[in-house]
Amino acid sequence: MGYLNKSTITVDAVLTKKGRELLSKGRSEFEITQFAVADDEVDYTLYTTSHPLGSAYYGSIIESMPIIEASPDETQAMRFKLVSLDRGTKEIPVISLGVSAYSLNFNDSVVVSPTTTAELATAGYTAILFDGNVATLTTNQPLAAGTTVPFFQVNQATSANAVVVQGFSFNLTSKELTVDRTTQLTIINNLTGATKTVTVSVAAKPVI
Repeated sequence: MGYLNKSTITVDAVLTKKGRELLSKGRSEFEITQFAVADDEVDYTLYTTSHPLGSAYYGSIIESMPIIEASPDETQAMRFKLVSLDRGTKEIPVISLGVSAYSLNFNDSVVVSPTTTAELATAGYTAILFDGNVATLTTNQPLAAGTTVPFFQVNQATSANAVVVQGFSFNLTSKELTVDRTTQLTIINNLTGATKTVTVSVAAKPVI
């Protein structure tokens, strides 16, 4: 969804197949119960605190940027969602895994238990293992039935072998390999869009 003209607040929306199906059934079926907003098109590095005309112009370049139309590519849209935080909040939600990387030997298994500062994890997480040939990734603590979460296509992870699962915690298990291999694991907070990516290294099975 995107504004076509911010002066008249005209909104352009792209519906999914499910959305078009519900819309065809009438207004009573097409009922929006949740929505999210994002600032994917904003480049905050353009905020210039050294502007010669003073603080009123620090964000002038950003404010003059064109507003994008709705994108049908769900791998690029809504990647940087905006959130409402309680007054007095002093930190932006950040995902922590407790480790900087995962290093697995043959037949190893670890539990991936992400946490988010500000306790904004009510919708759980989406975990993307870039290469499912290196390890298996399964949900250890699934989401509650009916939980609404964003959809991430596997090509977002730039790999045809990517594995995408959702939940509150996950099991990561090494596969039997003949050579050492590495891949990436990305954890996304379904509510805030906060993202954490770490390296997963798996050692080859020892030759006896």
